[in-house]
Amino acid sequence: MAAAERKAQVDRNTLETQISVSVNLDGTGVASFDTGIPFLEHMLDQIARHGLIDLQVRAKGDLHIDAHHTVEDIGITLGQAFAQAVGDKRGIVRYGLAYVPLDEALSRVVIDFSGRPGLEYHVQFSRGSVGNFDVDLFREFFHGFVNHAQVTLHVDNLRGENTHHQIETIFKAFGRALRMALAADERMGDKMPSTKGSL
Repeated sequence: MAAAERKAQVDRNTLETQISVSVNLDGTGVASFDTGIPFLEHMLDQIARHGLIDLQVRAKGDLHIDAHHTVEDIGITLGQAFAQAVGDKRGIVRYGLAYVPLDEALSRVVIDFSGRPGLEYHVQFSRGSVGNFDVDLFREFFHGFVNHAQVTLHVDNLRGENTHHQIETIFKAFGRALRMALAADERMGDKMPSTKGSL
């Protein structure tokens, strides 16, 4: 695992969006974004910096309608890139867990690179938008990610009054959980972290 480059570049083009995502799972948190959705970019930056993942996202979508298709398709394409970059998952920790606070807000994210898509998303935002961004779209982002990264993901906002804080704790915890799950398990060596022999 140590010698392999865990990188991927994925393009996804539909009548609604054109998305390009590149990832380096063994990066340093360098990020670059051009999506037309500044608040989403702020959250994607949390994934990169707290996950120590180099991440580049370019997107053009039908933002004249709303941000739904663009946010969902970025999640899908990011999931595809992670699936390619992680490879057969030999030698990784597999499971990741993080609690992250920000002032009054606290979130917990748990991830399993299980090969099975599943999302448990328990978030009650204090308001429906931050600026002009509809915060319900974050569920669509995570749905897209888990379905294409083939991971099980539990997202719980445990408390919070400021919606920006709630969201930021979720994305910071997501980045931290990814970092833990994707790390090399020295005791595991090159073994598959599953009794089934594959993930």
